[in-house]
Amino acid sequence: MLQQYQHILVAIDGSYEAELAFKKAVAVAKRNQAELILIHIVDTRAFQNVSSFDSAMVEQVTENAKSTMEGYVDQAKKAGLDKVSFSIEYGAPKTIIARDIPKAKNIDLIMIGATGLNAVERLLIGSVTEYVTRNALCDVLVVRTDLTNKPALASTKKPADQPQED
Repeated sequence: MLQQYQHILVAIDGSYEAELAFKKAVAVAKRNQAELILIHIVDTRAFQNVSSFDSAMVEQVTENAKSTMEGYVDQAKKAGLDKVSFSIEYGAPKTIIARDIPKAKNIDLIMIGATGLNAVERLLIGSVTEYVTRNALCDVLVVRTDLTNKPALASTKKPADQPQED
C-alpha cells in the first residue's frame, strides 16, 4: 500500500521559499485528500531586545500574520482543498515546527522551504529547516524547487511576465 499523508503542516514565514513550499503542499494535500495546516511562528526572541516591550507591536505583527494566513487559506480553497486551516504561534520556530505542532495536530508530513536565512545567520543561529529535518517527529519534505522543478535559488522573485496565481 502506498504511503498516504493525512495531516500536512507547512511553515509560512513570508519568504519566497515558504511560498513555494505552500504551493507544493497544496498539490500534495490534494493528491492525498489530506488536511493542510498552515503555521506561522512569531519568533518572540525578536522582542527580547526591545527595551520597552510594547504589546501594540505584537498585536500589529499578529494582525499582519493573520491577514497573510487568511490569504493562503483562500488560495488553497480556490485550488480545491476543503480541509485547510492556519495557526499563529509564539515562541521558537524550530521546536514548534519540529515537535509541538506535530504532536498536537497528529502531523505526518512537514513541508518547509529550503532556507530563509543568509549564510552568516545560519552559522550564528542555525537554520530552522536544518533543525526540523533532524528533529521532526514525522516525515519532512524540504522544498528546493519551484512548481516547474527549477531550483528556487535561481530566482528569488517571480519574473514580471509570469502570471500571478489567485
